[in-house]
Amino acid sequence: MPGREAELARPRSRKGSDQPAVTKGVLRPTSQPEPDEGWHPIATTLYESLGSSGQADWYQDSDWAFAFSLCDDLSYYKRATKRSGQMLQTIYSAFERLLVTEGDRRRVRIELHEPEEKSDAAVIAIADYQRDLGV
Repeated sequence: MPGREAELARPRSRKGSDQPAVTKGVLRPTSQPEPDEGWHPIATTLYESLGSSGQADWYQDSDWAFAFSLCDDLSYYKRATKRSGQMLQTIYSAFERLLVTEGDRRRVRIELHEPEEKSDAAVIAIADYQRDLGV
């Protein structure tokens, strides 16, 4: 998946490629639907963890609907008496599109970092002053 236009060092048009211009839209507010009460516990845990993970910052309602559908499929698979390895592989491959694992995110050049602590300028100035005084 190519990076966003704003993340490129220079526009694609200057790189000499014949790629069409990027069509841009607006991220809209979303909400994560509640998991189905009948799901297998593993599917429920996975679905709930998506909401508290960093990649959820980019999820839209269609992504949540896709995640819901995949967790429903995963729940069906986990409860089945006869399981297909191909079905499990297909489900796991689909989860890659939601950037569920760190490897999936790195492949599309997304890295999640610890949030930066914001300090008030006055607090920083006082700390610097105390450090200079040896207090």
